[in-house]
Amino acid sequence: MTDNDSKLKKDIRSLLKEKKAVLLAHNYQRDEIQEIADIAGDSLGLSQAAAETKAEIIVFCGVHFMAESAAILSPDKKVLLPNLEAGCPMADMVTVQKLREVKKTYPDAIVVCYVNSTADVKAESDICCTSSNVVKVVGSLNGKNQVLMIPDMNLAKYAQRFTQKTVIPWKGFCPTHHNFIKEENVRETMKEHPKAVFMAHPECTPEVLNLAHHIASTSGMIKFAQECSHNEIIVGTEIGIGYRLRKGNPEKEFYFPSKEQICPNMKVTTLEDVLKALEDEKHQITVPKKIQVRANSALEKMLSVS
Repeated sequence: MTDNDSKLKKDIRSLLKEKKAVLLAHNYQRDEIQEIADIAGDSLGLSQAAAETKAEIIVFCGVHFMAESAAILSPDKKVLLPNLEAGCPMADMVTVQKLREVKKTYPDAIVVCYVNSTADVKAESDICCTSSNVVKVVGSLNGKNQVLMIPDMNLAKYAQRFTQKTVIPWKGFCPTHHNFIKEENVRETMKEHPKAVFMAHPECTPEVLNLAHHIASTSGMIKFAQECSHNEIIVGTEIGIGYRLRKGNPEKEFYFPSKEQICPNMKVTTLEDVLKALEDEKHQITVPKKIQVRANSALEKMLSVS
């Protein structure tokens, strides 16, 4: 850590206190961001935790849809996204217009929307889900035999394993999990470390999930790593999670099948961005009231299940 980084961290923490702000960091953020965060975790969990604080400002180190979720759950707080370049390719793979068109093709299907989506898409959906509760959410849809799941086709295929309902997958995916965590790389890593167990995120392809000993969200992975008896773990998700895995389990070894399993959007936010956002209170993320109400309804329906 450089002297400049130390000063930036000190200045950020000072401003957070002065402005009654809370700093959130997703598990995929840069190490130095996670290190100074008030709360680190997965996307929805961070927004829920922030809503329960007395903070007047939420500084969300994540991507755009995550800051929107925070704005939906905390309409009375100011939500800042330190770097506006932090988008999500998967969230961009579905639009309200296209969703409306597809809904006409499947008029009897209930729309289950992964939280990794924009606020207006959530508002156009019936119920939300996360990677940790998707199976529960789909199972709760009594009397509904068709489920249109957006935008992640890999999550949809994972959910299909646990239900007799017909899950119709949207043709979207997370580029990091879909393109850079490959079956052959996982097999090679397993061969190199035969005593290791493999945990994978459900955004991975079915071929990769078939190799997993444990499938979970990022928070679920962190919990599994802490509770399992194995000292070697292969990790099938974005490399940023390595910070919390190593910090919480210094006696264990963690292996990533590919050096390319990086989300560039999660890495654009820097300490400088965080400080500047706090100083100027800029890059505020807002959600129009009409969309906020409808999107919140989809989230609340989910929360009543899980």
